[in-house]
Amino acid sequence: MAAGQQRLAHLILSDPEGCAFRTIGETARMAEVHESSVVRFSSALGLDGYPGLVQLCRQHLREQAQLVRRFEEAQRNQDSNDLLATVAAFDERNLARTYARIDRQDWHRAVTLLADAPAIHVIGLWKCFSIAHLLAHLLHLVRRKVYLLYSVSGLLIDQLHDISPDDVLVAISIHRYVTETLRAVAFAHEQKVRTIVLTDNPASPLVPYADVIFYVETSGVTILRSVAAFSSLVQALATAVALQLGTRSRTELVIDEELYQGFGAFVEQSSMIEEPKPTRSTSVADKPRQSRKQPANPSGRSRAREGPPVPRKRKDELPTRGAHRLGVRAGTGRAREVPIETKLSERSQPAARNPAGSGGH
Repeated sequence: MAAGQQRLAHLILSDPEGCAFRTIGETARMAEVHESSVVRFSSALGLDGYPGLVQLCRQHLREQAQLVRRFEEAQRNQDSNDLLATVAAFDERNLARTYARIDRQDWHRAVTLLADAPAIHVIGLWKCFSIAHLLAHLLHLVRRKVYLLYSVSGLLIDQLHDISPDDVLVAISIHRYVTETLRAVAFAHEQKVRTIVLTDNPASPLVPYADVIFYVETSGVTILRSVAAFSSLVQALATAVALQLGTRSRTELVIDEELYQGFGAFVEQSSMIEEPKPTRSTSVADKPRQSRKQPANPSGRSRAREGPPVPRKRKDELPTRGAHRLGVRAGTGRAREVPIETKLSERSQPAARNPAGSGGH
């Protein structure tokens, strides 16, 4: 490709949003070529001249819209009750396009690098951090010395210092590209570290520093770009590495499983079964039965303090039924008026034992 065409290609790939609204004269001036070169470049791509190139850039702009426009697109799909179907359709297309673009030689080279390298370092920041974490976790299950790089309190610089030329760096980044990820890849390239890059398009600033590149589709209607294809790709990579390592990978998996069980890392299914809790208020039938020796006290009054047993009085020692209420002296059988003071004194004192032979009826 001629130098002018290379400048045109770089301009379009690095700034498709601007190319979507520039005139042919402005594009030619920025690429330092003649307007006819822009037309020939567009025709060489199979497009209908420069208008076809502008239309292609505008289509790309619609797919790669920024947060506000993507949110508005999601709102439109939600209003039409079609958001789930639209997201599923985009992710299905992203998966198909991503795997269709993978070169088999690049795939086998990447798998070999990840299997044979003394150590692997994985970096992905901001919205790509979850993908980087997933890849590091999966690789660590099947091999040793896998390190996740992260930018916390300046630790990234210390982590980069530990990378040796025989190691492999895996960098994950999509538009908008994080500066620290780019600097890490550039540093690794300077140190002759082999680099595998997962990004979204050929205009990515990570591309010049990569030994192996995988382009992943991220189109969608969600607020942030879809990373479903990224998740699928890193799982496929980790599985391919495990298969290539063979018995070594199996040994690592056994060790990991023993460690998980030893530390009780996961909740066992049996421990999740609990006694069913009542969902209604406790009724009288649910209350515990009272002991026969201690009958229930329906009056609610407090019982007398327990003490030594009081001996029962014989029948002849008890007052006549109703004697206290009617003012009748026990054993006389005759009712008479008794002063109230006498009644109270008789209640407070124990009943006198009747003399033998008295009170006979």
